[in-house]
Formats: sequence, structure tokens, C-alpha cells
Amino acid sequence: MHRTAKVRTLSRRQFLRASTTLAAGLAAAPLMAGVHTGAPKKVRIGVVGGNFGASFYFHEHPDCIVEAVSDLIPDRRQHLMHVYGCSKSYESLEKLIEDRNVEAVAVFTPAPDHAKHSVACLKAGKHVLCAVPACMSVAEAEEVLDMVRRTGLTYMLAETSWYHQSVISARKWYRESKFGSLFYTEADYHHPGLEVLFFDEKGNRTWRHGFPPLHYPTHCTGYLVGVTGERMTQVCAVGWGDDSPILKDNVYKNPFWNGTAFFTTNRGNAFRIGVYWKAAVGGCERGQWIGDQMSFYDPHPNGVGYIIRRASEVQEKDDAGFVRTRPQLEQHEQTQWWKTDMLPEPLRHPSGHDGSHTFLTHEFVDALVNNRKPEIDIDAALALTVPGIIAHQSALQGGKQLPIPQFALK
Repeated sequence: MHRTAKVRTLSRRQFLRASTTLAAGLAAAPLMAGVHTGAPKKVRIGVVGGNFGASFYFHEHPDCIVEAVSDLIPDRRQHLMHVYGCSKSYESLEKLIEDRNVEAVAVFTPAPDHAKHSVACLKAGKHVLCAVPACMSVAEAEEVLDMVRRTGLTYMLAETSWYHQSVISARKWYRESKFGSLFYTEADYHHPGLEVLFFDEKGNRTWRHGFPPLHYPTHCTGYLVGVTGERMTQVCAVGWGDDSPILKDNVYKNPFWNGTAFFTTNRGNAFRIGVYWKAAVGGCERGQWIGDQMSFYDPHPNGVGYIIRRASEVQEKDDAGFVRTRPQLEQHEQTQWWKTDMLPEPLRHPSGHDGSHTFLTHEFVDALVNNRKPEIDIDAALALTVPGIIAHQSALQGGKQLPIPQFALK
């Protein structure tokens, strides 16, 4: 049974030092994935998890070889072997990491196992690319961070929102100061109908059965951390549930279908997320960034496309007759960054989650080839994940404002 960990208490000095280090890491990171330069040696990777794990492009990357694959279910192992053109498979992650030829492991196992499996791979001397979320508790966050620190190996989180095409644009504009003061960000992950994934083909409960929505925050938090580098420091959250038997009997003791969280960042800015799994909403993963000079809006599920608003001197009267300025409205034609030389030529094609899968593939491989930190390293991974864990605790306590522990590799 999974139990929610208590919030770790930090001194003010520890908290400020960690916050500053974390924010500086993102600010100093490359804008986007590097361009392929050719590598003298190919990275040999193992892929574990035959559902989501089969949707990446390691076999197409010029600097990578899929050395082995693994899944507990034979059909999924066969599927992975077919997708990646790999002749070697193992019945479990534990057996795969014994393979000395495997240098790195892409972990796409059930969410509650991510921390445990990441630690096992690192202990075995393997670099790690891990699906989201990175962990299920503050204690697990500390364990993964400690193992990365002890081994010196590369850890990267495979958060897709980081490389959504609009997020790449927003990151670029932010670093060019186009927003002016970007004081508010919000993001939504709406995915009604997940109940079909709560049971397997034999009728057994899967890990998704009753999973807390705010424990799956990274499809939202990426819209802040992946653009400004800010860290969330305080949270007040509200959950919603009904009388569903699923919410009354699940291993997480989770009573919520939906979670809304309101964060304060280390720069004193505001950030809101909504993770809704049972609501009359259109499915979406979207964000919007509000600045005093420019604002940018992702497409809305109700039909509005990409929008930019720019500050102007144009004036108008509201319906009460008061004069106000009217920011210019601009329909934005979103650049498809996956078509550009940001990626090696074989990866310049559409891929899952708004073109992010080829970027995630390249960022991990390229970081290993060039011995550099990936953009979504362990610091960023925990900055994306832990705020949701604390937000869920806040919701369980009726919206109590709680501090969010900060983590930094150094």
C-alpha cells in the first residue's frame, strides 16, 4: 500500500540555498536540445515497458543502439523487439540491468515503481531515462537524488510537455525577455475517461486504479519549470470526488478525481494547475503565460487556436464607459520545431505528445554522447514532481497552504 509521506522540514537557510541553486540550473541550461554532431561511439540502451516505452525513437537516432528490451508480458516484449529491431529481450528489468552491454535504461514501468526501478538501474551502473512521475513521495525523491549524487550517472525525466512545440517557443521568448515580467502561468491536463485503464484484460486492477490526480502533475508543471526555471515553494490545493466505489477502495486512499492547485514560486509569482480526470471538459494538455508586455495562449479545447497578446497604446471604452488600453491580438502560427535542425535528420518527423518524443529521445542520447546534463535532469525532475505530491497533501487537508521541499544535486 502506498502511503503519503510527511513534508520534510527545512531551515530557512537550507530552503533559500536549495531554491537558488535549482533556479540557476535551469536558467543556465541550453535553450533546447542540441544538434547532432556525430559521435565516435553509440549509446547502447535498454528499453523497459512495452506500452509507452514502444513510442520512442532510439532505433532512429544516429548515436544510439537498442541493445535489449524487457517487459513482464511476452507479447509486449515481442512488440518492443519489433519496434526497435532488437533481437535481445529479458523477462524483467532486474535481468536486463545485469547485461554489461547496456549502458543506459529507459524506464517505462508503472508509475509507483519509477523511483525503485530508477534506483536499481543507477545502482547497476546504468544511466536512466524515466517516465513520469519521478517518484510517489518525498522520501522516494530523496532516495533517487541520493543515488544520482552517489553514482554521478545521468538521470533524465521523460516529461513530454517540456518539448511541446508551444513550450519550446515560450522558452525561447522568455529568454529573449519578450514577455516582459512574466508574473502568472497556468496549465491544465484534462483527461476524462481514464477508467478504461483501471483494469487489465483479466479484470485485475492496474496501478491507475484510483491514482491521485495531483500525483501526476508534470504535464502541467512543465509549463512553468520548462519555461522560466522557477520552483514552486508554497501550495494550496482543492480536490473533488464523488461516491464512486473506485474512490472508496483504492490502494492510495485517494478520494479525488480532480485536483486544482495554486502555487507561489520562488520569484513571488503565481501558478495554477488543474488535473481533471472526471469532468465535462475537452481533453487537453495546455498552458498560458501572462506578462506585462506579451502573453501567449495555447489552443483551447473549445476551439481557439494559438494566441499572442501584445501591450499597446490603443485605447477603448468598456461597457461602463471607462477608458482602458487594449492589447493587440495576434493569431500565432506555431513553428513545428521538430522539422528543424534542432533534431538529427532521421528524427525530423511527427511524434507523440505534440512532437515531444523525438526531442526526448535526442536530448537523452545527446546528453550522454556529449557528457553534459540533460535539460530535464534530476533537479528539474523533482521540481516537476514533488509539488504535486505536496499539493495532494494540501487537498487532503482541505486546502491548507503547505511548504514545498526543495532539492538540488549539489
